[in-house]
Order: sequence, then C-alpha cells, then structure tokens
Amino acid sequence: MLKKATTNTPLDEKLMNALPVLDRLGSFFSRRPVYHAIGWISFLLILVLAQLRTGDIPVGLALLNEVVNIVFYAALVYFNLNYLFPNYLRKGQYFLYLGLLLLATLILTPIKLMLKFIILDHASTDLLDNFAAYFFSTFLVGSLATVGKMMTDWFRQNRERQELVTETMQSELRFLKSQINPHFLFNTLNSLYALTLKKSDAAPDIVIKLSEMMRYMLYECNEKTVPLSKEIAYIRNYLDLERLRQQKDVSINLAVKGHAGNQQIAPLMFMNFLENSFKHGLNSAISQGFVNIELDIKDEEVIFNIENSKGSVMPRSPEAGRPSGGIGLVNVRRRLELLYPERHDLSVTETPNSFAVSLKLEL
Repeated sequence: MLKKATTNTPLDEKLMNALPVLDRLGSFFSRRPVYHAIGWISFLLILVLAQLRTGDIPVGLALLNEVVNIVFYAALVYFNLNYLFPNYLRKGQYFLYLGLLLLATLILTPIKLMLKFIILDHASTDLLDNFAAYFFSTFLVGSLATVGKMMTDWFRQNRERQELVTETMQSELRFLKSQINPHFLFNTLNSLYALTLKKSDAAPDIVIKLSEMMRYMLYECNEKTVPLSKEIAYIRNYLDLERLRQQKDVSINLAVKGHAGNQQIAPLMFMNFLENSFKHGLNSAISQGFVNIELDIKDEEVIFNIENSKGSVMPRSPEAGRPSGGIGLVNVRRRLELLYPERHDLSVTETPNSFAVSLKLEL
C-alpha cells in the first residue's frame, strides 16, 4: 500500500529556509566581541542624545566628544576586567584592587581631557574646571563593570553548581532505583519457580501479575513522578502476588483511605518497606504472620504505615539498619532526602514481635 505523499506549503518552505539563517544570526550575536560592540555603540548613542538634549552643540561635535569618552571608558573597563579583577579582587586583595582602580582612573582622566582639548580645537574651556566630574564618571563606569562581572560570575557559578547538584542527584537516584528493581524481580522469579515445580494452578496468575508490574517498572518508572493511583495499583498487584505464594494462615491487609486523584509521587517509593516486610518478616515468622498496610491519602500529602510480624531469629546487618539482605533504611533515607528534602517524615518502631514503619510525604 502506497503512502500518501506529503507536500510542504510555501509557508513551511519559507520557515525551513529561515531556520539556518536564524541559527547563524543567533551564533553571531552570541559572540563576545559582537555583543560587547553592540553594548558600547548603544552606550555611545545614549551619551550623544543626552548631550544634545542638555546643550546647544552640533551633532558632529557631540558625537566626537562622546567617542573620546567611550574610548577611555572601554580602556578602563577592559584593563579592570582582564587584569585588575582576576589578579587582585578575585584573590581577595580588595584594598589593593581599589587603589589600583583609582590610580588607573587618575592616569586616564587627564589624558582624556588633554585629547579632548586638542581634538575639539580648544572649543571647550571648562575641562580642567570639571576634572572631578570627569574623574568620577570614568571611575563609576569602571566600578559598574566590576559589579556586572561579579553578578555574571555569581549567576554562572550558581547555574553550574545547580547543574552539578542535579546531575549528582539523578545519578544517585538511578543507582538507588537500580537496587530496587532487580531485588524485586529475583524474589518474584524465585516464587514463580517454586510454584512451577509444584505445578500450581496459581502460576499463570503470577505470570499475569508479574507482566503488569514489569510493564509499570519499565515504561512508567523512568519518569520523575508517576500518578499515585498507578503506584497503588502496583502495590495491590504485589500483594496479590505475595498472597498466592504465602501460607494460608498469613494475614496480608491493605487499607486505603481517601481518594487518589491527580496526586503525583516518586515511583516505587514504598517498595523497600514492602519487600523487607515479606523477606525479613513473614518469611522468618513461624506461623500466623501478618503484614498490615495503611495508606491515608489527602490532597497534598500521603501517609504510608506498614507493620509486619517478626520471627524469633532475624540476623542483623548493622550498616543496613534492617535485617541482612534487605535494601536497608540507609538507602531509603537517602532517596527521601534527594526526592523530598524537608518534605518527609520517616519513623521506625521495633518491638520483639513486630516491625513498623510510618512515612509521611508532602506531594
């Protein structure tokens, strides 16, 4: 079957032809010499217009006068930015920097006045009388260049620091999430293997549940946040899968209060607690074990409570903060600090017969 040929309209063709031109223009104007030249020319025009408005002076004479000003302003600015600023101010030699800037201004100002006197053909007789004003204006321009340089450096460093923090956070989150998914997958495949050996009728149900959960993990969990409703559906599937392989006298309960609407949450946020409850709780209990889960959903927060029974023998792992083999509360706390800084509250309660976790998240 032949595909229908697509034709571009004249407007589309004009836009396509204009894109390379716009790219070249953007690249051209982003060059430092270009935007510096544009800035100085704009400054020159402002000075000329201001002089024309304040006095009866020919346009050519006003332009020549301000060109001389711009030349000496630029000389001080670039001497300041390229030599004084990096060699003295950036190294913390503030008083020496200020003294050298004043000295440079003091040297340039009389040279500028002498050049004006020569170029303007003795047309201005108040140059020496207004030496202080010329000195101050030149020093002000040099100082404003310093302020501008400090501001641009601060914004650049802040942007780079933020990019570094973001990249570090993303790297850590990818690492922490990679610890979750294989852990769950291996546990589930072990359960499925055990059921297939027994030729259990529950095996097909596990395959379906596992397929739904893997689809969620592969296609949904790569996003920064997921709908809370999908996370709850994932938890239900996980619990259904555990019910299929647990003993008959085990109690697994999930209570959801409130309504999951448009709330968003980081994916797999509760899975560490669920996995550890089954792996180190029910699996270690002698009989009549339990896992009780409660989700209290509000518009801008969710409270997750889970409590599980404990067996009589539970090997410990000091660095993990949980029984050995689990993901560990250390990684859980780290992930919470990255995703919900100052917007979470995690508490752990342990008794001889149970282990309880309560997590409050501001969504």
